[in-house]
Amino acid sequence: MREILQGAIDLHVHAGPSVARREVDAAEMLKEAVECGYRAFVVKDHYFPTVMSAQIAEKHLGNDRIKVFGGIALNNSVGGINVKAVDAAYAMGAKFVYMPTVSSNHHIEEHKGHFAGAGAALTAEKPIVYVDKNGNLQQEVKDLLAYVAKTELILATGHGSAREIDVLIPEAIRAGVKKVFVNHPFYLIGASIEQIAKWAKLGAYIELNACVFPPSKFGSVSWDIISRILENVAIEQLVIDSDYGQKGNGSPVEGLYTFVKILMKDLKVTEGQINRMLKETPAKLLELK
Repeated sequence: MREILQGAIDLHVHAGPSVARREVDAAEMLKEAVECGYRAFVVKDHYFPTVMSAQIAEKHLGNDRIKVFGGIALNNSVGGINVKAVDAAYAMGAKFVYMPTVSSNHHIEEHKGHFAGAGAALTAEKPIVYVDKNGNLQQEVKDLLAYVAKTELILATGHGSAREIDVLIPEAIRAGVKKVFVNHPFYLIGASIEQIAKWAKLGAYIELNACVFPPSKFGSVSWDIISRILENVAIEQLVIDSDYGQKGNGSPVEGLYTFVKILMKDLKVTEGQINRMLKETPAKLLELK
């Protein structure tokens, strides 16, 4: 029944331990993923590097059947846009570096009151904006791009504004960054279809994340946006992932499976296209042979 998930690679799973309450931890996610024949998944956290939980889960429970990767999100909890923190995470095997998410000024403005993912954190976030009023990247971002260009790290755009990302992506490409991953540009970010198409043409990969579409608990985005993206972005620049793991939102595996079923049944996405977006392109990004 779930044959389509055989060989799946989920690049965006919010698995604990975390400051935020999560539906599964990395070990529980691994067990479910192995049962469905996943090839790999990536653990993401807003507050703490996930390399350690990913490596421990894979080593002790993976039995050479699955790969588990981690990354680092450049929020206040790791010093913001901090190349030294990225260097330490990379030395331990991190695959992703995320531009600010919960510490992004844009994220904070869009979640006025309370962000569910803040968990038990007691101190306020110091808002991060990394593009000045003249449209220039801050120096620490330029230093980060130079570092990422020397490694196989994947640069994810995080929760910054469309304006910030519109500056970041061309600058990253010019700096020699080979893998740019645009997090849900149609959700929270506020990007237009024209911007999304432009970023993809520059070589960035566009994320289609199950979590923000119905029937997810957080599913507020219309399915029509995917049809428009498929019309304007080459299939090889698109990636399907879950972005699940929020407490009360159910299994990331189930969420991803439901998303894929709807794509195929209602949007007429072919099995070949699913395989490209869910397996082949993620494998390329992670450099899995």
